[in-house]
Amino acid sequence: MRRNILAGLDLGTTKVGAVIAERQGHKLSILGFGVAPSEGLNRGLVANIGKTAEAIKRAMEIASNRADIDIRSVNVGVAGEHITSLRHRNYVTINNPDREITQSDIDRLKADVRTIRIPSDRQILHIIPEEFFIDHQGGIENPIGMSGSRLEALNHVVLASIPAIQNIRKSVERAGYSVENYILQPIASSVSVLDEHEQDLGVVLIDIGGGTTDIAIYHEKSIKHTKVIGVAGNQVTNDIRESLGIVTAEAEKLKKEYGYASEEAIIKDEDIYIKGVGARGTIKIPVSLLTQIIHVRMKELFTIIDNELRQTNFKNKIKAGVVLTGGGSLLRGIVDLAEEVFGLPTRIGVPLELGNGLSNEIESPEFATVAGLIKGIPGSPSSENVISIKTSRPRKNFNVSKFFKKIQEFFDEL
Repeated sequence: MRRNILAGLDLGTTKVGAVIAERQGHKLSILGFGVAPSEGLNRGLVANIGKTAEAIKRAMEIASNRADIDIRSVNVGVAGEHITSLRHRNYVTINNPDREITQSDIDRLKADVRTIRIPSDRQILHIIPEEFFIDHQGGIENPIGMSGSRLEALNHVVLASIPAIQNIRKSVERAGYSVENYILQPIASSVSVLDEHEQDLGVVLIDIGGGTTDIAIYHEKSIKHTKVIGVAGNQVTNDIRESLGIVTAEAEKLKKEYGYASEEAIIKDEDIYIKGVGARGTIKIPVSLLTQIIHVRMKELFTIIDNELRQTNFKNKIKAGVVLTGGGSLLRGIVDLAEEVFGLPTRIGVPLELGNGLSNEIESPEFATVAGLIKGIPGSPSSENVISIKTSRPRKNFNVSKFFKKIQEFFDEL
C-alpha cells in the first residue's frame, strides 16, 4: 500500500529536530519525532560535516523508531546569513487557442525566473509568486483556468550560497539520507504558526533560534520579504557567560530558568546562587542583573529587525502585529519587550493544525520550523513536498517504557 509519508529535518545551531508524518487527504498525523544536540553548525552554517551528520542520524533514528518506518529522503530547513532575497517581475504569453491559463504556463514563468543573472556562488532556493497579473489586471491569487493573452507574476526569489547548500547535502548524505527539498526556515516556521488572516492584514514572523534569527514578512496573503540575522539565543548565553565569568552550560541554564527579556516582567527579584569556576567561590546575583544582561542583547536584536522593517517600507503595512517563535521566544517578558520596540501587538506562535499522532510533542515555539517542514511551501503544489515511503519495516513489539528510559538516559548524559 502506497502511503504519503513526509519527513522534516531542522538543522539548528543547538539542536537537530526530525519529524515524520503521514498525509491523508488534507490531514496530517505525526508518526515520529526526535531531537539530538547539535555541535556541527554555527549560525545556520555547517561547520563540521561529521558532527552534523551524527546529530542528523541520531535525531532521525529516534523519529524513525517511534514511527516504525525507514525514511530515505527528507525536507531540510535552510538558514544562515548567506540567505538573500529579491523581487522579480516577469511574463509569458498564452499561446493555446482558447487562451486558458494552465499549470504549464505557471511552470514557464518559473523557468523564466531561473534564467535571471545571479552571482556565480548563489543558487535559487525558492520562487514564490506574490501576485499574478492577467492582461495587466493584478490582484490574482490563482490564475489557472482563467483566460488571457499575457500572464505576469511578481515573485519573491530566495537565493542561497551554493557551498552552504552543498555542505548541508553532504551532511545529510553522510547520515544515510537524501534531500528531497530545501526549504527556507522562516518560510517553514510561517507555514506552521501564522493564520491566513494575519498574512492578509500584514504580519512579521520572528523566529529566534540558537544561532540565527529568521524573519518573514507577509501582506495580502503573500510573502514580501525574508531575512536571516546572525544574532540569536547563543549570543544571549555568551553575554551571560562573559559578564558573570561562568561556563556556557551554566549560563544557558540561568537564561532558561531565571531569565527575563524585560525588567517589568520580573515577578520577584530573588537572588541566584551561581557555582564559581576554579578558585572562585559561589557568587550571588539578583534576577534583575541577569535580566539587564539579557535585555541589552534582545533589545539590540529587535532594533535591528525594526530598522529592517523601516528600510524595506513594510513597517506601516504590519496591521496584524508581530509573531515570535523559536526557542528564544520562550524567554519571559519577551512579548513586552517586542511591543515596546516595535510599537505593535505581539504574540507567541506555536505550530497549528498538526493533526493526530504525536502532535502534542511539537506544539511548542521551539519546534515551529520542523513542524512547517512537513506542511509544504506556500505557492507551490503540495505534491512537490510529498515524500513517498520507500521502506516499511515489519511491525514489532515496542516496549514504551524501555524506549523512554533510553531517552531519559540520553538527556541525563548531557
